[in-house]
Amino acid sequence: MTEANTLERHEFRAEIQQLLHILVHSLYTEREIFLRELISNASDALNRLRFETVSGEGAEIFQPDAELAIRISIDSENRTLTVSDSGIGMTREEVMDSLGTIAKSGAAAFVKALQEQKGSEIIGQFGVGFYSVFMVADKVEVISRSYQPDAEAVRWVAEGGNSYEVSAAEKETRGTEVILHLREDSDEFAQEWRVKSIVKKHSNFIGFPIYVDGEVVNQQSAIWRKRPKEVQASEYEEFYKQLTFATEAPLAHLHISTEVPVDLHAVLFIPAVRERTLNRIRHQEEGLRLYSRKILIQENNKELLPTYLRFVDGVVDSEDLPLSVSRETVQSNRVLQQLRQALTGRITKEVERLATEDEAKYRTFWQNFGIFIKEGVSTDFRAQEELSKLLLFHSTYTEGEAVTSLAAYKLRMGGDQNEIYYILADDLKVARRSPHLDPFRARGMEVLLLTDPVDGFVVNSLRAFDGTPLRNADDPALELPPLPEVESTDTSTDATTSEEFGALVARMKAVLGTRVTNVVESNRLTDNPVRLAVAEGGMGQEMERMRRLMGEDDNMTAAPRRLELNRKHELVKELAAMASESETPAVLDIAIEHLYDSALLMEGLHPNPAEMGPRIQQLLTLAMKK
Repeated sequence: MTEANTLERHEFRAEIQQLLHILVHSLYTEREIFLRELISNASDALNRLRFETVSGEGAEIFQPDAELAIRISIDSENRTLTVSDSGIGMTREEVMDSLGTIAKSGAAAFVKALQEQKGSEIIGQFGVGFYSVFMVADKVEVISRSYQPDAEAVRWVAEGGNSYEVSAAEKETRGTEVILHLREDSDEFAQEWRVKSIVKKHSNFIGFPIYVDGEVVNQQSAIWRKRPKEVQASEYEEFYKQLTFATEAPLAHLHISTEVPVDLHAVLFIPAVRERTLNRIRHQEEGLRLYSRKILIQENNKELLPTYLRFVDGVVDSEDLPLSVSRETVQSNRVLQQLRQALTGRITKEVERLATEDEAKYRTFWQNFGIFIKEGVSTDFRAQEELSKLLLFHSTYTEGEAVTSLAAYKLRMGGDQNEIYYILADDLKVARRSPHLDPFRARGMEVLLLTDPVDGFVVNSLRAFDGTPLRNADDPALELPPLPEVESTDTSTDATTSEEFGALVARMKAVLGTRVTNVVESNRLTDNPVRLAVAEGGMGQEMERMRRLMGEDDNMTAAPRRLELNRKHELVKELAAMASESETPAVLDIAIEHLYDSALLMEGLHPNPAEMGPRIQQLLTLAMKK
C-alpha cells in the first residue's frame, strides 16, 4: 500500500479552528514557550516508554536499546526546526486521537481563560500545548512510529487552517518527530543560540538528554537526588518554575534526603500564590510526581499527602518502591504510607517554622493557604493538635486586618478566664459590632472574631486548644466572671418600670410569634438594645451555618431564638413607654419588626435583608409626621 493510497483529509472541529485562528493571529507574547511544550511532550513519551520497559506489563519493545533522548535539529537555510524523541510513539489511531482533537477541557475553556489571562501563561492548560507551534510555524509535520514492533509509521500534517492530513509514512526509528516550517517572522527560532537558551531556561531539568544539533545542552541531573548543601537557592527556584510553569518564586522549599525509616528523596515547594499552578491545571488534578530510582511512576500521585496539603508541589523519589509497581497498585503500597507520614510531618514542621521565624512570609502563606489548614483541622482528627497551632483569627484584641494565633490568645487570658471565646459573623465589621461582645467588653475579655464561612466547621471539630475549651459567646449557658465593682455616676432612674417592660415583652411576643422562643430581660447587654441567643436545646450557630454552607437549608429560615432586651437602653425605654400607652402607636409594631430584623442581620441569619428597606421607609415617614 502506497502513501498516496492512504492519504486522508479531516476537518478540525469548530472549536479547534477557533483556537488555531487565535494562535496564528493573536498570541505573540513569549512565543518561545512552544518549544517548552514540545520538549514536555517528548519527555512524557520517553517516561511512558521507560515505564513500559521496567513494569513488565507491556508488549515487546521495538528497538529496546535505543537511547532515551530528545533531539533538536535546526536548518536555518530552509527555516525548519525539528524536535524528535525515541519515546513510546503513536499508532495511526493514537495520532488521530491526540492531534485531531483537544483534551478534556476543550478549546472553548481555553478561549474563555484566554480572555482573563496572558496566553503565554495558559498555553498547555487545556491540552492545547502542542497547538502552540502554530504561533511560529505555518506548517507542521508529525511523523511517529509506535514502540509496538508490528506498528506502522504515520504522518500528520497541518497548516493552521481548517483541516489536517493523515497518511502512512516511512520511519526506521521508534518515537516521534515534529517538523516545524517556521514563518518569516520566526527566524529567531532557527538560530542555534536562541534554541539553546530556550532549552536551558525552560527545560534544563528534564530527566533525559536534550541534544541541539548533536550537543547535550540540559543539566538533566535529578536535583532531588543531590545533597541539600550541594544545591544553590537559585537552582531550587529554577527547578520549581520548570516543574510548575510558575512565573514567581515559591514561598518556601523543603529538601528531604533520608534512608530511614524509608528511603526518601524529595524536593517540595509551597507556592507563593493560591492559584493552581499550570502544572496542575495541565493535568487536571493535584498531586506530587512519584519516582522510583529516578523513573517516573506517577505524575500526579494524590496519596502522598493528605488532601489539605494538596497545594504543595514537588517531586518524591524512593528506592523502596519497586520499579515493577503498577500505577493502579501503588496507592495500596505499604511504603507509600510511610512516605506519606514522613512528608506530612516535615511539611507541617516547615509551616510551623515559617509561623515562628518569618511572620511576613507566614502571613502571606495564611492569606493563600489558611483555608487548607482549616480544612485539615476540620477533617483530620489525628492532625488537629499540630494544625491548630497554625490557625490565625481576627479578635477584639487585634486592629484592622491583623490576626492572632490561639497560643497568643491564651497568653493574654486573665487568671479567672478558663475558656477561649469566639463569635461567628459574616464579615469583620459586623463581628466587631456584635451585641454578644457587650459583656466581654465590660470585663475587658478578648473574643475571637470568626468570619470565614468554614470557621463553623473548625470550632465544631476542634472544641479545645491545648486543653482550653472553645466557647461561643452567644451560648445562653455561658458563665462569666463577675464585673469589677466600680462607683456608679449614673443618676438616672431605672431603665423602665416593671409594668412598662412587661407590656413591651407581651407586645413583642405577640408581634413576633413563633419566630422567637421567648422575650426576656438580658443580664449581659450593655451597649446594644437586643440580642438573639440560642434557645435551650436549639440548633447552635455553628451547626446552622454549616447547614447553610452545605446547602441543606435552601429556604434560609432562621431557627427560633430567644430575644433578649437591654432594659436600660434608650430605645428599649421608648418602646416600653409606647407599649404601656392605652392606645398602642402604629409605629411600635413596625419598630419591633425592624429591631428583630436588625438582630437577625447582625447574626448573619436574615434570609432577605432587602425586605428591611420598605420598613425603614415606613419608620422614616412616621417620624417625619411627628
